[in-house]
Amino acid sequence: MKLSTIAIIAASIVSSVNAESTSYVARTYSAYSPSASQIAKDAANATTLQWTTDVKGKTFDRFVVIWLENTDFDQAAEEEDMAWVASHGITLTNYWAVTHPSEPNYISSVSGDYFSLDDDRFITLPKNISTLADLLDDKGISFGSYQQHMPYTGFQGFNYSNQETFANDYMRKHNPFMSFESYTSNATRMSVMKNFTEFEKDLNDEKLPQYCIITPNMTNDAHDSNIRVAGKWTRDFMTPLLSNEYFMNNTLVLITFDENETYGDQNTVFSILLGGALDDSLKGTTDNTFYDHYTQIASAEVNWDLYNLGRNDVTANIWNSLAQDAGISNKDVDTRYMVNNETYVGYLLDDKIAVPAPNVSATNIAGKGILPAISSVWASEFSAQSKAGYFTSTTTLNTDIGIITNAASVFASEYASSTLSSVKISSAATTTTTTTSEASSAASTASTASTSKAASSSSAVASSSKAGAAQVAPVAGASVAAVLLAAFLM
Repeated sequence: MKLSTIAIIAASIVSSVNAESTSYVARTYSAYSPSASQIAKDAANATTLQWTTDVKGKTFDRFVVIWLENTDFDQAAEEEDMAWVASHGITLTNYWAVTHPSEPNYISSVSGDYFSLDDDRFITLPKNISTLADLLDDKGISFGSYQQHMPYTGFQGFNYSNQETFANDYMRKHNPFMSFESYTSNATRMSVMKNFTEFEKDLNDEKLPQYCIITPNMTNDAHDSNIRVAGKWTRDFMTPLLSNEYFMNNTLVLITFDENETYGDQNTVFSILLGGALDDSLKGTTDNTFYDHYTQIASAEVNWDLYNLGRNDVTANIWNSLAQDAGISNKDVDTRYMVNNETYVGYLLDDKIAVPAPNVSATNIAGKGILPAISSVWASEFSAQSKAGYFTSTTTLNTDIGIITNAASVFASEYASSTLSSVKISSAATTTTTTTSEASSAASTASTASTSKAASSSSAVASSSKAGAAQVAPVAGASVAAVLLAAFLM
């Protein structure tokens, strides 16, 4: 180990102590939990639309992601029904969740960041934060969400329980677009946020959107049950679809988990790609390319030649078959010291820090720039934040021994007295910044809706035993860097 690496890690330990002594006040919102009578009233007035388009993609014409919950890779891979589903597609052996717990993983998959969220509370991200919906809209590509047991189209409540058993059914935290005011403030977009009854109708009418998000209820997704229940549900759900000519026609399906169960392990999740967009020769194979939840956005961008969001989507790998069709080389990622089980100091963790501006000059893996509508809102703020980089908080710490993901925040000093002191957030090759000032650019239409529920924070982290992690992981009250230095000194 080089001296420079030791210096970096030692600095991280000192900074970690400073960070731990700092009191952060998380942003909180008022949860919307309507009564049964209010739900019935709202349901009667809800608008539901069928929306389908036919914009051809490089590799697939429809993308469907099916979300399951909280299961370690090996447990899912060994479950009989999940193995049966995997035999019909490609098992992704190096697919990563981006953090813990559930909600930040869901929101990351449509926005390119999780904005330092470290729990499952009710949140609403301000209107000037764009999502994949904006990119798809710009290209005229239909999208929608199907949430099992959501009581009616566009329901915005925190949850909805089984009305007979009172078991958990629908949860807002598992519905990624619902956390963004840029989505929920648009009545048309809300009219395509539906339940499974509407999925069956849209399927039978051949009116499915081109980008679909599907989430089963809290029992069927394994959250409140186990992988055997989720495996059986997945097989039962997919079996008729695999023989449905309309559904399968040039469709790519991703079955994935939001996060693993064991926080001390590397946060890899069992994932499968299948569907009519894949060649039959790929059935029953594996793919060890590095992917994470940001890959969902990046792949949509390349497949349909979309602009980017200027966040972690710009450096994400894309599905290998798509990369081959597009003539793009995915990057190799050294995951030996990657864990992905902590958050960073940012907007939702600390109410003194403003929303990070997207990198308006970033190009994605295909060389495409940011959506012009995003740049028009954020350009001046991105410039101001970039110039005001008084201290650094990183989600990745690059050292001579590899990339340590979710390492402790490294602060050069306390907040500067300037009204625009900032936190610089680096992720792989891209850098964006976030200010402590709540000032936004003149073009910004940001307005944070009143929304979230206090929720318990992430579980304490145990030490890792996963192969490839070198048995090093963050522990409660210690940074990754501290643990690595301790291991080095042994």
